[in-house]
Amino acid sequence: MMRIGQGFDVHAFAPVGSATQFALGGISIPDDRGVVAHSDGDVLLHALMDAILGALGLEDIGHQFPDTDPAYQNADSRDLLKAVVQLMRDAGFSVINVDATVLLEAPKVKPYRPLMIAAIAEGLGCDVSCVSVKATTTEKLGFVGRGEGLAAQVVVLLSANRA
Repeated sequence: MMRIGQGFDVHAFAPVGSATQFALGGISIPDDRGVVAHSDGDVLLHALMDAILGALGLEDIGHQFPDTDPAYQNADSRDLLKAVVQLMRDAGFSVINVDATVLLEAPKVKPYRPLMIAAIAEGLGCDVSCVSVKATTTEKLGFVGRGEGLAAQVVVLLSANRA
């Protein structure tokens, strides 16, 4: 049996000068803005977790890791991904492939893509060939185009493990 899930996440950028980096795809990206979030605000890992949870028919990360719970304040999304991956394994599934798109005007994702792919594959326990990370701008349209925030969309294919 196979299952498909999709996830989407968005976060606003904090004001310029508020940070020296932000989390994206499980790595730190140098930037003079952070993101406004309860956790580390890694939109790519958040969308990935929601895609996995959706494929499993479970409630989203807002339910799994509520922003009203102080335990998740400044949480590292890599740790949250570990918990979601454990739910996936407990349900008897594994990742076949991940297709992710980051919507972001700046900074450019291309130099960090191999590191993101490696971090995601490691977090999922799959080969890097199973993970695709792409980036696009919105041609200066909308909140992404104005540099107010960033977003990520992820599709994941899971397969039931054979007993």
